[in-house]
Amino acid sequence: MTSGQRRLSAVATAALVVSLAAACGGDAKPNADGSTTAASPSSAEAGAGAALSGEIKIDGSSTVAPLTQAASELFGEEQPQVKVPVGTSGTGGGFEKFCAGETDISNASRAIKDEEKAACDAKGIKFTELTVAVDALTVVVPKENDWATCLTTDQLKKMWEPAAEGKVKTWKDVDAKFPAEELKLYGPGTDSGTFDYFTDEINGEEGASRKDYSPSENDNDIVTGVEGAKGGLGYFGFTYFEENADKLKALEIDSGSGCVAPSVEAAQAGKYTPLARPLFVYPSTSAVKRPEVAAFLDYYAANINAIAKDAKFIPLNPEQEAKLKADITTLKSAG
Repeated sequence: MTSGQRRLSAVATAALVVSLAAACGGDAKPNADGSTTAASPSSAEAGAGAALSGEIKIDGSSTVAPLTQAASELFGEEQPQVKVPVGTSGTGGGFEKFCAGETDISNASRAIKDEEKAACDAKGIKFTELTVAVDALTVVVPKENDWATCLTTDQLKKMWEPAAEGKVKTWKDVDAKFPAEELKLYGPGTDSGTFDYFTDEINGEEGASRKDYSPSENDNDIVTGVEGAKGGLGYFGFTYFEENADKLKALEIDSGSGCVAPSVEAAQAGKYTPLARPLFVYPSTSAVKRPEVAAFLDYYAANINAIAKDAKFIPLNPEQEAKLKADITTLKSAG
C-alpha cells in the first residue's frame, strides 16, 4: 500500500498552502494539523516557487519508506519535474548502495554502523544523520490468538534467541500457561535495521537470532505469514500494524514495569520500552548541492509532522523538529 492511499486531506491542504504562499510571496505556513500560522517565507517555500527538475535516488529501510514516500508524493505535487523514487532494500542494503555512491539519500531504521561509515569514507561520501520520526516496534499475533495479550522481554528472548533454535517449538515451550500450539515465527531479514534493533534490545546482541524463522525484507510478507498461522508471531514497525489492525493483534510488552501497548503516546512518553526507537534519513553532502535535493529536504522538514501523521508514524516532539530543521540548514551550508 502506498502512502497516497493513506493520505489525509489535511496534509494535502497544508502542502497547497505552502505552494500558494510561495507563489504569491505570502508568509502563511502550515501547522501539523493543517492550519496556518503567519511566518516569513522559509527556504522550503522559496524552493516551492521555483521550477526544478532531476531525480533524487532514495533507498533503504522498508520501515521508513512510507514516510519518505509520502514526502516524495506531496513534494511531487509542487515539483512534478523532480522524480523521487523510494526503494526498499533494507537499512543495510540501503547503506551499501549509499556508500557506493548509487543513491542520494538513505532511509534507515537504525543508526549507521562503524563499518558502514568506513565504507562511505573510502568512497569520499560525507553525510548527515537526520531524525525524521519515532517508531514503536510492534510484536503481532493473529486475531484468533486468544491466549497471549502481553509478553515480557524475557519471553520474547526465549522465543527469538539463538539457543531457541530447534528447541522452543510451541507456545507452551515459552510459558506453561500457553497452549501447545506450534510457534511459527516471522520477521525481518538480516539486512533490516528492524532486525538489528530487535535482536540488540531483546537478545542482547545485534544480529543474534534463531535462524529457523521465516525472514523477509517485505513487511507485507510478515503480515501474511502471521495472519495465516494460528500460532504465528512476528514484529515490524508501528505503521504496518496500524495498516493491518483488522487482521492482526498487537501484543503489550512488559520490560519490568508492567504491560504497555505500542502507541503514539507511549512511545513519545518513553513508556514503551525497549522497542520505541528513532527513524532516520541520511542525505549525502554532495547530493545536497543540487537544488532539487536541497528543496526536497526543506520540504520534508517544513512538513515533517504533518507527513508523519499522514503516514501513521509517531511525530517528532518540538525539540526534535527544531533540531531536524537546524541540521538541514547546517548541511546545506556545508554543501
